[in-house]
Amino acid sequence: MSNHLKRLVAPESWRIPKKAEKFVMKTAPGPHDAGGLPVGVWLREHIGIAQNASEARKILHQRDVIVNGRPCRDTRIGLGVFDIVSIPRLGRHYRIQLDKRGNLISVEIPEESAKTRLCKIQNKTTIKGGKMQLNLAYGANILADNTYRAKDSIVVTLGDPETGEGRFQIIDHFPFTEGNVAMVVGGKHSGKVGRIVEIIKTASSVPNRVVLVDDSADERFETIEEYIFMVGRSGIAPELEASI
Repeated sequence: MSNHLKRLVAPESWRIPKKAEKFVMKTAPGPHDAGGLPVGVWLREHIGIAQNASEARKILHQRDVIVNGRPCRDTRIGLGVFDIVSIPRLGRHYRIQLDKRGNLISVEIPEESAKTRLCKIQNKTTIKGGKMQLNLAYGANILADNTYRAKDSIVVTLGDPETGEGRFQIIDHFPFTEGNVAMVVGGKHSGKVGRIVEIIKTASSVPNRVVLVDDSADERFETIEEYIFMVGRSGIAPELEASI
């Protein structure tokens, strides 16, 4: 299987020149699907600290790029919405987000903000010993109590990149419920943020629908449940407000 794809068919959300070269790096299987932006492409096309794939590999092999609290060594690992990427040697920290057009952008954040990550709970399972495990949307699993539900969002600590100490401690929780604030991360409304006013459940294979309202623009729009990512309660979480 090829490790590259033609730039002309690369996801629009990557925001890369389509005709500068013929091919671009393909996203490897991992925490995000094929729409995830490869770390090597991010270093070269978005941040500009690598001129080519060879330089990107050297940077990663030196453990200079920390993704969600762990050193990243693979240039093809994908980045997705709300991932935290740090480059300690440069003192720079970024949160991957969606702009109003649904494109992946890198928002520079303070070092303190880079110590936590907003995560969506994909589902939860009961494991050996009757313990509850939360399965997060970007591939991680953590143990917690039965307070949390699928489609809720939690804020977790990322811990020390080398030892992992203090990793995955839950410090905040945004339930998937009417009145709370969410971002749409798929479909034609991708990148929009609004307050949930109605959750329409359907007793069929058709996805449940969610109606949101953007109070600042006095706009009402609708999406499916799968595209909802909770980002706050009565308002956007303070650590996200300046960058959304």
